[in-house]
Amino acid sequence: MARDMSSIDHLFVTKIYRTILRGKTIQSLNDDLSRATYVFAEDDTAGQAWSEAKNYAGYTSYASLNDLTWRSPEFADLKEHIDGHVRDFCKELDFDLGGVPLSLNSIWVNLLEPGGAHSAHIHTHSVLSGTYYVDVPAGAGAIRFEDPRHGLMMAAPPRKARAKQDNRSFISIDPKPGMLLLWESWLRHEVPVNASDAPRLSVSFNYGWGDG
Repeated sequence: MARDMSSIDHLFVTKIYRTILRGKTIQSLNDDLSRATYVFAEDDTAGQAWSEAKNYAGYTSYASLNDLTWRSPEFADLKEHIDGHVRDFCKELDFDLGGVPLSLNSIWVNLLEPGGAHSAHIHTHSVLSGTYYVDVPAGAGAIRFEDPRHGLMMAAPPRKARAKQDNRSFISIDPKPGMLLLWESWLRHEVPVNASDAPRLSVSFNYGWGDG
């Protein structure tokens, strides 16, 4: 007996935007971003204190410096690159922005020492979030994204070890210098342990809409 025709629709797709910034000036930009990060890590006592209080293995300017694009021209240069990719991602996501584009509302540096990690979290009060990778030593670890439906799965069985990417509960992306990742801010993600013998340097950021 012939089988009935069937089809499967892919609904409510979670998208992650990935690109590599290229060009003769990118290595120079990364060198400048790296130098600036180490200067902040040495001079930003408020950031040092916050990192220590939160058991962040290394340094982040997340809670201390909110003017990086004004403070250092290399961050303003990086923002120009990111802005264009944010516009492209908004088009892909079919956002109806009513003529009001998303705008950068926070940007910070991360210097994650060997043995350090960043537990699963989301970015509140923003629309798109992302990370630009400045220096990623071998073994420094991936960024791991979590299926946002986990809390609703209840009695669902586990996925196969070699499940198709569409069906996996977690997706890991191995970053490299020059890589830019963007995702919707509600998407939970984490940074596993830096298993290298050198710090991992990145710049994270959020984009909001209107007053967001």
